[in-house]
Parts: sequence; structure tokens; C-alpha cells
Amino acid sequence: MCPDHMKSQTILHVIDTTGPGGAETVFIELADRLRQRGYRCLVLIRGPGWVCEQLRARGFEPFIVDAKGSFNWRFLRELLRIVRRERVDVIQSHLLGSNVYCAMAGLLARKPVIATFHGMVDVGPGERFRGAKLWLMNRGVSRFVAVSSALRTAIDREGLLDPARCEIIYNGVDMGRYGRGNGASLRQRLGLAADAVLVGSLGNVRPAKGYDLLIRAAREVVAQRPDVHFIIAGDPKTSLQRQLDALAQELKIADHIHFIGFCNDSAAYLAQLDLFLLTSTSEGLSIATIEALATGLPAVVTRCGGPEEIMQADRDGLMVEPQAPAIAAGLLRLLNDAALGERLAAQGRSHVREHFSIEAMLDAYCRLYESPQR
Repeated sequence: MCPDHMKSQTILHVIDTTGPGGAETVFIELADRLRQRGYRCLVLIRGPGWVCEQLRARGFEPFIVDAKGSFNWRFLRELLRIVRRERVDVIQSHLLGSNVYCAMAGLLARKPVIATFHGMVDVGPGERFRGAKLWLMNRGVSRFVAVSSALRTAIDREGLLDPARCEIIYNGVDMGRYGRGNGASLRQRLGLAADAVLVGSLGNVRPAKGYDLLIRAAREVVAQRPDVHFIIAGDPKTSLQRQLDALAQELKIADHIHFIGFCNDSAAYLAQLDLFLLTSTSEGLSIATIEALATGLPAVVTRCGGPEEIMQADRDGLMVEPQAPAIAAGLLRLLNDAALGERLAAQGRSHVREHFSIEAMLDAYCRLYESPQR
């Protein structure tokens, strides 16, 4: 729990993306849950969209300042005005763009900045003006947060950020929201038989999610288990979606592949599945995997960075290489051994409760706000 003397603090939460995603969900939950603990939490975003809608639904009225362009002086100026006018004590930023702007604001306003990185894309080698951005962050950020050990190791290996100021805080979920349910409504929505087996994935349609692997694996699975259907919930990227639809048609598996678009209630969606599948080729820390295990789903996930920290292979779920044959083999193993699936699901849920609860995440951030070192 956060010390009582810290709860009068004003924390400004900043993110520069507007659509749905894992980092955005953590941003919203962190601001909301800290406010419930007694902090005064303000939020700054760059425009309307899903994040704004979610914040307003929870009673926030966000500051909205456009941050388009390689460098936006107006955004920095408005950020500084908010920090000074609202007497902000700590700036909490997420993702590269916000981390850079907040590092500058922290230097100019002499305020501590906690900067959270959600994946290597935040500090990738192809990033424009990468050297200058790293220089600014290393001088303006008080404490760096990596959401996984793999991310922290990669940052240290590349010599990107001061390791003495970097620590790991796993993203957490509210265990009370997750549990198994009845999948009848999802089957009805998709026009599927009552005994159809639903294998579901959760994540925006992006290249790193490996949905092409999912489709290729699905062909092998359906050849042996024609009762299985694959459900993908996530915001589509139009050009990639077309390619995936064409691949499913080419492999004659389209009737078993169902892209259902963005899912606003991940807990309700996951509750209706029979198995969870992650086919990513790269993950910082997979919130979807944590949510699936919290739900009590048997899971097959690929070795892609984050999942290796979330679960132990063959104890909490099955872990396979990001290759279609390996994915198909893992799914068929669970589909044909119900007892194994039940055992893995029970152990996975217990593991998440112990290590990836939202309370553990909040406690860790509170400790940083207590001694941000600026």
C-alpha cells in the first residue's frame, strides 16, 4: 500500500497514443487505481479516441494537446503550463514520445519523471533522432520502468538507459474481473454450432502478432479437428487484414477463421473461449496472456520475449516456437487431452494471482513515487 503521507501528491499521467492497446490499458488503469488510493491524478493525451472515451467513462476529464510531428514545441509548452499550474509533484509517462517530452519538462520544471517502456519498439535502432532522445531521457528521467525482465535486459545490453535508475514492474490485472463463462453468445454471433470449440487470440492486427502463423497452424488443426474455430479479437490494420483474409482463402480455411474486430471487454471475451492462443513473434510483456491465464484458460503461447516471464512451460501452459507446425502440435495436444488442459489452467491462474495482480503493480509504482530521486 502507498504511505498516507504520499497520497496528497498530484501525479500527471501522459501518453501520446489514442487507440486501444496494452500500454494504453495500463496507462488508464494506473491513473484510475492510484486515484482510488487517494492520489490526485491528472491525465494528458494527444487527441480524441478510445483512450479518451475510456478516461471519461471513469470520470476523468483529460487535458488534450496535439503532439503531431517530430518535435512539437506547442505540446512541450502546454505540458509545462499544466505541470506548473496544477502543481504537479510527479510526471508519469508511457512510451517513447511521451517519455522524451516529459524528460524535457522534468528538466525545465525540476520535477521527477517516471518513464515506463512497454517494448523494444520504444528504443529501436531505427528510431529517428534516437541518440538525442536517449540523451534527453538519461538526463531528464528520474526512474525508468521496464515492463519485463527481457526488456530490461535488452535495454541494458544496448547501453540505452542508466541501469542504476531502471527497474522492472510487471503489468497487473484485476483478478476479480476474470473467470470462465458460457460461450453460447459468441457462438451464436458467429453462427457456429453449439459444440464448436473456440480457440481465441486477443491483440491488435499487427505484424508482430503473427496471425499469419495462426492461419497456417489452423489449417493443420482443422484437418484433424473440424469442430475447432479460431477467433481473433483486435483492432484491424486494413492492409494487413486484407493479406490475412487472402491467406485464409488461399489455404481454404476461411470458414474457421473469425476476425471480430476490437474488443472493449477483454474479460467477457476471454470467458467465452475454450483455449487461448498467442502466436506473436515479439512481445514486451503480453497482457493478453496474463488475462487469459487469469481467466483460467488452457493456453498455447509462442516463445517471443514476454511470455517466458509470465508462465513456466508445461506447468502454467504450453510454450512453443513461433512456427506454424509447432503451434498446431501444441493446440492438438491440449485439444486431445482435456485433463492436461484443466491442470495447466488451474496452475496458470494461481501463478498470475501471485505474481501479476494489479495490486502488486500499484504497490511497486507507489514505492517509486515515494522516492523518485530528483
